[in-house]
Parts: sequence; structure tokens; C-alpha cells
Amino acid sequence: MACAFFHTGKVSNRLARIKVLNLYEIGIDGPVVCVQCKERYCLACPEEALTIGSLGQIVVSPTVCTLCEACEKSCPIGAISICGDIVYVCDLCGGKPKCVEACTEGAISFVREEAKGLSLKTIKKETRKMSPNQKRQFYLKRNGAALREKWSRKHA
Repeated sequence: MACAFFHTGKVSNRLARIKVLNLYEIGIDGPVVCVQCKERYCLACPEEALTIGSLGQIVVSPTVCTLCEACEKSCPIGAISICGDIVYVCDLCGGKPKCVEACTEGAISFVREEAKGLSLKTIKKETRKMSPNQKRQFYLKRNGAALREKWSRKHA
């Protein structure tokens, strides 16, 4: 909600650049957000409407973007969404992500690293025929299960 409100002045899950999913059937809740991956699949935009900002974030030029959906389809984890006539992807809020500030549980953090992001090459192969929502669910199930297992071992 903090993300959507910061960017649009409205409170709406659909307008947030971070997607929080609740996978009740397996007991996992968590965020899906741009991880500034090594491959930068979204930069395959035919209009070159996406660029990399100074913090490594994806920047969308709304005046160049034709809403062709290439970026949304190319993201292996569903971190890009199109709602109405706007492409939504995390822009790190200028280096002070509002989601991090609003998260009272400390579940979200932002660490600026100079190294390139994490590779999504394996996930890209597994999600290539999925919708953005299916990609988000797949990614969260995969990462959430591993985190839960790690936490369980630590607290056993």
C-alpha cells in the first residue's frame, strides 16, 4: 500500500510496484518485486522504453512506451505488470523504498549492492509459458519454500 500511495496517491494493490501474494494452500506469504537480475530480460523492449537507472533500477519512459507488453511477458518472475496505461516495476523510490519503511516486521529490506543482480536464467526456462501471475506464484513458492525450510532448521 505504501508503494502505491507514494507513486499514485491512491491505496491499491493493483497500483503497487511490489506484488504481495498469499499462497494459503502452502502457508507462504511474500513479496515479488524486481530483483535487478543479471540478464535484464525486460530491456528487450522493442521501443527501448526501459533503461537502467543510477541505482540499478528499471526506469520506464511513459512517453516512449507503447504498452506492447514485451517487458511484462519477458520478466521471468512477473515483477512487471501493466495496469491501464502504465507499466509498473519497482523503481526503488529513489533509493528509499517506501515498502521497506512501511514494513514494521522487517520482512523487507533494501541493500544497495554494486554487483549485478541475481541470475534468473533457470527460472526463465521454467516460466516461459506462464502468465505474469503464474510466474509470481511459481517464484514465491520456490523461494518461500526454501526460506521456510531454512527457518525451520534454525528454530528446530
